[in-house]
This record gives sequence, C-alpha cells and structure tokens, in this order.
Amino acid sequence: MSEAEDTPEPAAGRRRGEGRDERATRNPERTRAAILEAARREISEKGLAGARVDVVARRAGTNKRMIYHYFGDKDGLYLAVLEEAYRHIRHAERRLDLAHREPADGLAELALFTWHYYLDHPEFLSILSTENLNHARYLRQSPGIAEMHSNFIDELRDVLARGTEAGVFKPGLDPVNVYMTIASLAWFHQSNRYTLSTIFRRDLQSRAENDRWGDHIVATVLASVRA
Repeated sequence: MSEAEDTPEPAAGRRRGEGRDERATRNPERTRAAILEAARREISEKGLAGARVDVVARRAGTNKRMIYHYFGDKDGLYLAVLEEAYRHIRHAERRLDLAHREPADGLAELALFTWHYYLDHPEFLSILSTENLNHARYLRQSPGIAEMHSNFIDELRDVLARGTEAGVFKPGLDPVNVYMTIASLAWFHQSNRYTLSTIFRRDLQSRAENDRWGDHIVATVLASVRA
C-alpha cells in the first residue's frame, strides 16, 4: 500500500471518529457490507491503483479505521471485493436450478443469464479486468475461490452429461470450454461495445441490439454442443 491517503489514521483522527466507530460496531455486518459496496464502486471506476481508501470510507459513511479493522489493508479490501464479485454471480446462477432443467433449456438459460448479468453488472467486468491486469495475483490468495467455481463446473458438467445421454449433445464436452464460450461471447461484446459501435456505425447498446446478441449467444452455444 503505497498511497499516503491509504495509511492508517493517527490517534487524533481515531478519537474524532470514536462515536462513528461505536455506531458501526453495533451492526458489523451492515458496516462491512457498506464498505464492500463502496469499495466495489470505487475500484470498478478507478481500478486498484486509482482507488482510495478515504473515498471508500466516505462513500460507506464510516472511516478508514473501520476499513482496516475489517479488511486489514487496501489489498485485503480489494481481495474481499473480488471474492464478493464472484460469489454474487455464482449465487445468482444457482437460482437457475440447472439440475432440474432439460439439458438444452438449461444451457440456453445459462447463456442468456450470463449475457444479461454482464449487461446489468458492468462493474463485474471492470473488476475482473483489473485483476487480469494484475495477472490474478490477488485471486490466487483466495482460499475458497477454486471450490466456489468447481461446484458450478460440476453442475454444468451434469447438464452436459445428461444432454449426451439423451442424444442431444455430442460426447466429450468440456464444461470449462463450454462456459468459456458463453463468457467470451458476452464479454467481448461488452468490453468492446464503444469501439465496435463506432467502427460499424451501429448502436450496440440499444435494447434491440442487446436482444439480438443474446439470441446469437444462445444459438451459437447450442450449435457448438449439438450431437
């Protein structure tokens, strides 16, 4: 942590914020959630290098002392935001209940869900882009990230296996490859929407274009796995 404004507050500053600290400790879950939300916004807008702890504290209605109390330092806060970003999308995917859907319907629903999730949560893409710039240095420090995603991949593997058994999907499908196909089609459109809209003179952010691309993602993914 190299920024001067991200160093812990002096004792005098802590005394000035004691009343606010006391209110925060009465509801630690709410305070922690507010800090995470404020940090998510700050990091998605400015990246890790540009994000400032004092701005996060102001947005969360607390002070830096509470941030250091819950997360240790700026790096710890960033890792928590990163983990929460992945946790949120994985929890949302569970509501699709893929285990009880017909394989083709389930895969189509997953593809469309992913597309709309990216549309509705542009900050998710920003945070993941930041971590890719860091070569996943922080993500590798997360003890639970692999298990979180292995559960999701197991569920997708089951969908593909059931589709193969039913004769609608070809055998030997890799669930990671299938998911990467879905994510790639959704991610590329969103991460390049401004430049592509300009060079092709088409408003790729319009409702009609978004619906059209969502249909294209589903058609492409299903075509890639059909028997």
